[in-house]
Amino acid sequence: MMSPAFFFKCLSDETRLRCVVLLQKQGKLCVCELKAALDLSQPKISRHLALLRQCGLLLDSREGQWVFYQINPKLPDWAFPLLENTLAAVDHDEQFKNDLERLQNME
Repeated sequence: MMSPAFFFKCLSDETRLRCVVLLQKQGKLCVCELKAALDLSQPKISRHLALLRQCGLLLDSREGQWVFYQINPKLPDWAFPLLENTLAAVDHDEQFKNDLERLQNME
C-alpha cells in the first residue's frame, strides 16, 4: 500500500506533477499529447511517466499503436482528495494554464 510520504515523493518533481495534473483533469492522455502540452521532449516525458507508473500513481494501456496513461483508480482513498485539491490549487497558475491551453490547441 502506498504511504503518503511515497505519494508526495513521486509528485515532488515539477514535470511529474504537471503530468499528473493534466491526467487528473483530462482522464487519459498519450505521450504525444503530454509532449505537446508540456512542451518537453518525448524521452523526458516518457521517463517521468515510467517513474509515475513504477510508483503506482499511473496505469498505462495500449490502444493500437498508442500508449495511454491515466491515474490509477486503485490509489488509496486518501489520495484522490489530495489530487483534486492539487488540481484546484494550480487552477490559476500560469504554467499549468499554459499546459492546458497547449493541450486544447492540439485537439
